[in-house]
Amino acid sequence: MNNGYQLLIDNELCSAASGKTFESIDPSSGEPFATVADGGAEDAQRAIAAARRAFDGGPWARMSGKERAEQLLGVADLVKKHAGELAELESKDAGHTLRVATNADVGMVVSTFRVFADLASRLEEEELLAESQGARNILRREPMGVCAAITPWNFPMQMAAWKIAPAIAAGNAVVIKPSPFAPLTTLEIGRLCVEAGIPAGVVNVLPGSGVSAGEELVSSPLVDKVAFTGSTETGRRIMQMASSNIKKCTLELGGKSASIVLDGADLDYAVDGALWSVFFHDGQVCSAGTRLLLQQSIHDEFVAELVKRADDLLIGPASDPATDLGPLISRPQLETVERYVAIGRADGADLLIGGERAIVEGHEGGYYYRPTIFGGVTSSMRIAQEEIFGPVLAVIPFADEDEAIRVANDSVYGLAGAVWSGNEDRALEVARRMRTGTVWINDHHMINPRFPFGGYKQSGLGREHGEIGFNEFREIKHIHLDRGGQTRARHPWWDLTVPKRA
Repeated sequence: MNNGYQLLIDNELCSAASGKTFESIDPSSGEPFATVADGGAEDAQRAIAAARRAFDGGPWARMSGKERAEQLLGVADLVKKHAGELAELESKDAGHTLRVATNADVGMVVSTFRVFADLASRLEEEELLAESQGARNILRREPMGVCAAITPWNFPMQMAAWKIAPAIAAGNAVVIKPSPFAPLTTLEIGRLCVEAGIPAGVVNVLPGSGVSAGEELVSSPLVDKVAFTGSTETGRRIMQMASSNIKKCTLELGGKSASIVLDGADLDYAVDGALWSVFFHDGQVCSAGTRLLLQQSIHDEFVAELVKRADDLLIGPASDPATDLGPLISRPQLETVERYVAIGRADGADLLIGGERAIVEGHEGGYYYRPTIFGGVTSSMRIAQEEIFGPVLAVIPFADEDEAIRVANDSVYGLAGAVWSGNEDRALEVARRMRTGTVWINDHHMINPRFPFGGYKQSGLGREHGEIGFNEFREIKHIHLDRGGQTRARHPWWDLTVPKRA
């Protein structure tokens, strides 16, 4: 067992102040394979202090965007160099299939650092605003300060890049707390930032098994911004704690995304797309298309083919390149999925396939669940309203576009959605009426760090990615320069200085 995973504070690897560690579990086997330093509140204070020193007195915030960009590109190059090792570690620690870890995760990390390097190098810190009479007006965008980032277990390596890259590209310092279920690749990304020459204290990584470190980060008056990805319930708690000193929050929270398939769609293509939308990473994706809305005229044919292809998906250990569906992240998550399947059956939905654990030979202790599809679902059922975070699909029929829009928007969430159609204008009209932050047409899960991503309603606040996401990490300052100064008469509205007439 590797005992080498420690906290990263001020560019130094160190043990937790308490001396405690926790185990990292391989979801494919259910067995521990590494120990990790268990950061607590005292460690969070140390990391915040390091980040504060780096921002207030270090060179990073005072560098030009082009200078910071060079170092971000260095991180991207190192990630690419170590792609194989990172993919294997993500597969073992987070249960990603090796195909996903290799083809999606590492590539997204490289792309994210490069995109924000590009934005840092070409977006000016100052721009002239419209001039007013006798004055010059300047808009400045400045780094916010110390940013706390808290990330989930489903895509730890990608989430580390999503939080670290824009924050440091803008000149901030970061303390990132990964989920204790999958902290290892975040620690590796932090280590590569150090190797690339990012100054001490700019990137700090604080794994921890409890809530004390996270609550210290969110509530500390020395932290200027919180960036969180995770559950809506935890997002509410973060907003409450951050309100103590009115720090800015960006929150990417839960989802219950609807995929709408219109008659006239290419059914062969749309069936594969529907499978991809919900069973990618076992449905442990905030934007997963867990509600499939099918127009009634194509419903039966579509469902029959969907069930047939779902039954062909190969369930196996994450390390096997042939695996389609790997394990869920943990035993508690496996039990959550089981509980929701029982709820669906009790509410009267028709179980068409799945609905039980899968046993993988040689990996009997792993957390495997069969791809599960429910038919006969109504929008009021809990499996159509609540985020399950597992390989469970709810199929809902609709008569026309108006009904499809009503059902799609009948959710407290609004993170993503999809429309499948052979008519581009028709698909665009449906997409425009969906109350959600991202809509894919004839695609799903296509997240690009050049374009904004985030949610409506209880799916979050603010946006990640692109110029919009970059500016979430920059303060806005307006500078008004009076060009007249003492050479002209004082403004008549300066009541305290303009002589009063008798």
